[in-house]
Amino acid sequence: MRWPDDAKGWPLTDYSRQVLHRPHRWHIQEHGEGPLILLIHGAGGGTQSFRGLFPILAQTHRVVAVDLPGQGFTQLGAQQRCGLDHMSEDLLALCRNQGWTPDIVVGHSAGAAIALRMWELGMRPTGRIVGINAALGNFKGVAGWLFPMMAKALAATPFSAGVFASTTTRSSVRNLVQGTGSHLEQDGLELYYRLATDKGHVDATLSMMAQWSLDGLLLRLAQIDIPVHLITGLGDKAVPPQVSRDAVQILPHATLTELSGLGHLAHEEDPLAIAHLILKT
Repeated sequence: MRWPDDAKGWPLTDYSRQVLHRPHRWHIQEHGEGPLILLIHGAGGGTQSFRGLFPILAQTHRVVAVDLPGQGFTQLGAQQRCGLDHMSEDLLALCRNQGWTPDIVVGHSAGAAIALRMWELGMRPTGRIVGINAALGNFKGVAGWLFPMMAKALAATPFSAGVFASTTTRSSVRNLVQGTGSHLEQDGLELYYRLATDKGHVDATLSMMAQWSLDGLLLRLAQIDIPVHLITGLGDKAVPPQVSRDAVQILPHATLTELSGLGHLAHEEDPLAIAHLILKT
């Protein structure tokens, strides 16, 4: 998506700015005063994912939300830097450049894995890491090899992102969101439709999927020596609650909250409840 051409109607753009820090031109939203909370969205999303959560947290904290490379309004500067390690390195470098020392880092889905990898690379939140429906497990069985192979094939095939973006309908976006176990209002669905019909965003998301590997991080979970709070929606059909239950048994300082009635986009369905859990000491 192009900034500012495509920003009309996008949530919280009063707090948006662009930062060129190689290799990417980042889209950042920042507001509030107090201890810093860094928000990291999941694959295929953007800062719009935190449209309800951001203002609540900003009442008492300084809040920063960032679009991942190539997604949302962040301009991708290097196609090969869309995997877990590279994105974590680049986001950590941006944090250091901006002088951000978070008190709390909140990651949704794949964003939780990025937060934990950033800790391994030297980011030291003064408080804790919070994972919302944290994607900390590989797909089981046939899906374990089929999904990555499909993503790699799509990312390597010319025009695949363009075809996906041009053929996506509002109905298919609604079905996709409902398939994660979440139910969003029409405005929220429309934002995902705008993302899903943008070729650059789709291309970067496919590249992220194709380059994504959790194997190393999962092997080192027991060495992550920071408080981690995992929040899982019991209706999540994208990252089953058992993934968080398994991870909390391995992470040495982890706690778990399970929420009924919420799916993979729990923070969009009930931002007030999620904000309460993020701020709870």
